[in-house]
Amino acid sequence: MASTQETRRAKGIDGSRRRGIGLHAALVLGVLLSAFPFYWAVIMSTHTSSEIFSYPPKLLPGTHFPENVRSLFDNIDFFGSMFNSLLVAGSVTFLVLFFDSLAAFVFAKFEFPGKRLLFVLLMFIFMVPAQLQAIPQFVIMAKLGWIGSMTALIVPAAANAFGIFWMRQYMKGAIHDELLDASRIDGANFLRQYWHVALPVVRPGLAFLGIFTFMGQWNDYAWPLIALTNPDNVTLQVALSQLNGTHGTTDYGMVMTGALLALVPLLIVFAIGARQMIGDLAKGAIK
Repeated sequence: MASTQETRRAKGIDGSRRRGIGLHAALVLGVLLSAFPFYWAVIMSTHTSSEIFSYPPKLLPGTHFPENVRSLFDNIDFFGSMFNSLLVAGSVTFLVLFFDSLAAFVFAKFEFPGKRLLFVLLMFIFMVPAQLQAIPQFVIMAKLGWIGSMTALIVPAAANAFGIFWMRQYMKGAIHDELLDASRIDGANFLRQYWHVALPVVRPGLAFLGIFTFMGQWNDYAWPLIALTNPDNVTLQVALSQLNGTHGTTDYGMVMTGALLALVPLLIVFAIGARQMIGDLAKGAIK
């Protein structure tokens, strides 16, 4: 009887190990498949256009990366466009984190007349596609005289429905009413409750919203193309779309080099934000 139980236990352990190995193998395969487009972009940035379209395709790095970088810098003001993108993305991210978290704090933890109606209207705004907002938004920016300037990109994006909805849902579960009651007893007003009680608790949610907002603004192409009539103020995505080789043909090696260099700020922001998010979640788990 004992030997039968030991045999079953051993078979159960072997089955768990096989399932674990299969799961890890599937995860490794998924990571490799996800990373291949990035690897392919690196490979393309080191070759010329003729080598990129050669058959069989080249899967190892080439020697034309410095040449592609020089061609990129000769065709567009890469660093000027990158500065414009950093200015827009950084400003919008800061404003979204402040305004959305402030509005979400009110929706999540306070009662006021018309609260449900306002939240329903917010959800309707959330469901409206951005393409439908382009024409009225352009008309408003034109009447304000902001077309052609960075203000036309920053101000309309300073708050959004998704950020308010996300932070409201996060705050409802993360901020306990007892903390707010204790802060009121200590004499904290609304802004003190927001700054000293709410924000320290919801930093993982803010980190996610910051990453999401920065990536969205950095990769935005349609609205900057419409609003920025001044060629000196174009963002990096618009500048990269204007890359052309000689005789009207596209130099894909140069284009992929520009796209690859444009990923560097995104990787830095993602690394910082993910570290903050995971670190705060780990602290909360330990507490």
